[in-house]
Amino acid sequence: MRSAVEQALERLTRLHPRKIDLSLDRLLTVLDALGNPQEKLPPAVHVAGTNGKGSTVAMLRAMAGAQGLRAHVYTSPHLVRFNERITLAGEEISDDYLADVLERVIIANGDAPLTFFEATTAAMFLAFSEVPADLAIIEVGLGGRFDATNVFTPAVCVITPIDYDHAEFLGRDLAGIAREKAGIMKRHTPVIVGRQSELVGAVLRAESQKHGSPMQVWGEDFRAYSQQGKLIFETDTQLADLPLPALKGAHQIENAGTAIAAAKAMLMSDKAIAQGLQAAVWPARMQALTAGPLADMTAEAGAELWLDGGHNKQAGGAVAAVMADLEAKDPRPLILVMGILANKDAGGFLDAFEGLAACLIAVDIDGHAALAPETLCELAAARGMLTQISGNLTDAVQRAINTGEALSRENAAEPITPPRILICGSLYLAGQVLAM
Repeated sequence: MRSAVEQALERLTRLHPRKIDLSLDRLLTVLDALGNPQEKLPPAVHVAGTNGKGSTVAMLRAMAGAQGLRAHVYTSPHLVRFNERITLAGEEISDDYLADVLERVIIANGDAPLTFFEATTAAMFLAFSEVPADLAIIEVGLGGRFDATNVFTPAVCVITPIDYDHAEFLGRDLAGIAREKAGIMKRHTPVIVGRQSELVGAVLRAESQKHGSPMQVWGEDFRAYSQQGKLIFETDTQLADLPLPALKGAHQIENAGTAIAAAKAMLMSDKAIAQGLQAAVWPARMQALTAGPLADMTAEAGAELWLDGGHNKQAGGAVAAVMADLEAKDPRPLILVMGILANKDAGGFLDAFEGLAACLIAVDIDGHAALAPETLCELAAARGMLTQISGNLTDAVQRAINTGEALSRENAAEPITPPRILICGSLYLAGQVLAM
């Protein structure tokens, strides 16, 4: 029997409009009927961007906890359970309360068209307004200006690196995408900006001037880098010697710098920031899998198993850099187990793995519009990889183990080097892995 949460979420999917017009009017109408809960939030940080949003939020959340602050957090998508999207004062929302706020949104909306994300965002605002907290951290879904989260006034805005993504909604004009993401800026509200290309940086600067929003910009007003096993954060007036973040990868140094700048804007202490860097957890972002049936299979074979949900060119480059670093320290054949949505730039993602990954095993993503495994194999083969197609994740990982072992030696007399396996390409695929 389906739970009350599942029933409510299913009812909301039926309200989805036939045509999505980029407007906040539908959501504002529902929020008004609910008493405008978006106007009753604790001081909030609003986070937009293409890459690094989730990691930045994860580090900010951990820093807030170390500061002793009760933090509401809103992220998307979820990996296993919808409840993951809404954290109330440090605790994942309960099934009963989630079902309650979803039901109230359904009643307030009636039978009017409403997107799933608009409805669940309204439920988030309702819950955030009713449960006491010291801070809210709210991540946009996509875009910024017309994103359903963009109906409140934050204390601080954060914009992580911007690149091409969600082309079906945001187009292929990078300057236009940057303007849409900059739509979260509010008059006189401070903006923390992560590392950007020159074009994007110029767009964001123009938008901040238009809104009178003071900006702190990566590389100009603050910097973060690793040095002798430490993270150094510096501005023109201060230098902080901090631990490296728990999240893996050189790109997380940059995300950490952005999170630190935001935390300082929210008056968090260096001690809380240091503790938060070490405590941050963000599943499916360069996650070493050590539990579950797939992890058991690889451990028995002496192989490594990694999971990452990144799905665009920039994310591919970041993940490949981590894999290359691991290869330099401990050489093993790298086998990709990959599924990716059809609307993503699979070729761009794979570019960074050319000459690094020996083989790609393509899988479908159940319940989602994934790129055909045959097409994914063609893209991988064009980048010098061996390819296979598998019908399920268990078979794919076993194939990866077998293939990696075979590739690790030229003849039967040589010892086997178990492979390094990376499941990648989609957060939806990552969610299926974590649910096993």
